[in-house]
Amino acid sequence: MTLFDQIVLLLTGLIAIYMIWFFVKRQKSAENNGVTNIYYIISFTVFLVAGLLLIIFGWGALSNKLVAVVSGLIPFALATGLIAKYYPKMEKGYLALMLFGLVLITLTKYGDMIVMGKIVYPLFHSIAGLTIFFVPILVVKATKISTPFINITVGGTLIGLGGIALGFLSAGSQLLFFSQEFVLMILAPLLFLTALFFALGFIKGIDLG
Repeated sequence: MTLFDQIVLLLTGLIAIYMIWFFVKRQKSAENNGVTNIYYIISFTVFLVAGLLLIIFGWGALSNKLVAVVSGLIPFALATGLIAKYYPKMEKGYLALMLFGLVLITLTKYGDMIVMGKIVYPLFHSIAGLTIFFVPILVVKATKISTPFINITVGGTLIGLGGIALGFLSAGSQLLFFSQEFVLMILAPLLFLTALFFALGFIKGIDLG
């Protein structure tokens, strides 16, 4: 890991800290509190911890099984938060699906189920990624929230690509041109841009409902 990577990851951590504060503040507000804030706080907290671990231990931390499992909470919690906010009737079912995916990913990692891991990891990261991609578009189209909320779709696209690419690499294969060298080269800027677009979406997106 280069000094540039470490600086970019540090900036990413600062964005995560700000967003944690942002949602804690909303949770304390009688007008804006709700379980969706908790999901978002979980997501950005894991974002922060993952970034700090990478700064301290370098890219080698990605090979840690616990890090690989827990990092799934970033898209899983964020996607569940979006569902809880805009499609509350689907929250329990979607949460159960994400928890089931997390359990399966844990089993494949600690059980060294390489073949199953090639299916499970990309599958559930794709589900979460597609949720983060489409929900902002749908709610903006329905004029429930202002257009800048679309930035979350951009962030979801970035973290989806990164997560799926890392999933293939950890399972012993490669997604398209996403070789290990290429993924590690773009990973720090990718995480920074993901956090930045998420922040812009949540902060600039004004609830119109």
